Amino acid sequence: MHVNQQTPIAFLGMGLMGTRMVTRLLQAGYAVAVWNRTPHACEALIQQGATALELEKISNYPVILTCLADDQAVHSVFAQIQAYLKTEQIIVDFSSLSVAATQQLAQFAQQQHVTWIDSPVSGGTMGAEQGTLVIFAGGDAQTIEALKPIYEVLSQRVTRMGETGTGQATKICNQLIVAANSTLIAEAVALADQAGVDTRLLAPALAGGFADSKPFQILAPRMATHTFEPVQWKVQTLSKDLNNALKLAQSFDLKIPVAQKALLQLQAHQENGFAENDLATIIQYIEQ
Repeated sequence: MHVNQQTPIAFLGMGLMGTRMVTRLLQAGYAVAVWNRTPHACEALIQQGATALELEKISNYPVILTCLADDQAVHSVFAQIQAYLKTEQIIVDFSSLSVAATQQLAQFAQQQHVTWIDSPVSGGTMGAEQGTLVIFAGGDAQTIEALKPIYEVLSQRVTRMGETGTGQATKICNQLIVAANSTLIAEAVALADQAGVDTRLLAPALAGGFADSKPFQILAPRMATHTFEPVQWKVQTLSKDLNNALKLAQSFDLKIPVAQKALLQLQAHQENGFAENDLATIIQYIEQ
C-alpha cells in the first residue's frame, strides 16, 4: 500500500496521547476521522477539522490508528470493528499492550487479511505534542516502511524491532526502566530533602552526569516542589506497564526483583487513591 497525505485515516482513542497525535496529523494535512468511547473527547478535534467516525464505516479507511488504555480496551474496540474490516487495511496500534495480547490481535486481524503493526511510543504528552516521539514497531517490514509518511508527522524515529510483539516487548523494557527509575528518583529526592539539600537544585546540579535522564529532569523538579499538575504520566499506567514486564519475565522464568519491588510501591500508591494522579506523586508515598 502507498500511504500519503491523501490516505484517509481513522483514529480510535482520544486520550492524553491520541488527541495530540491527531492534532499533528490534521496540521500536516491528513483527513482524520476520530472515535472515542466517550464521544465528547472528540469535540475539540472536530472543531480543528477532524470528522466523527462511525465504526460501521471503518472499511473506508485504509489506515486505522489506535491509542487505547490497555489489553482489555484494545480487545473490546477490535471486537466492535472486526466485522467491518476489509482486506489490505492496516491497523497501527500505538497503545502499550502485553506481548500475548498483541500477538493474538494480530492473528485475528490476519484472518481477515488485515495487517497489524504494534507501534508503542515513548516520549509522553510533550513528545506527542511536538512530534518527537520514538516508536518501537513490530511486524511486517514493508508495511512499516510504507507507513513512514504518517510516522514522520508523529515521531523523530521509528525502529523496527522484529516480528509482531517485539515493539511491545521493547516498550515494556522501556517502561520497566522509567517506572522503576521513578521510584528511585523519589527516594533520592526524599533523602536529599531530609539531609538538608535544596531539592529544587537537584535537577540542574545532576544534569549531564551519570544519574541524569529525561525522567529525572521531569520528575525531580516536580517532586521537589510537589507540583503534580498537569498530569504527564498516570500512576496506574506505569503500574500496568510494570505488571506487563513482570508477566513477560515470568513467561521466560526470568527474575527481575528491582522491577518487582518498584511495582509493589506503585501498586500500594495506586491503592491509596492515586491511580489517576501524576507519577511524581510517588514522592508522597515515599515521604510517609
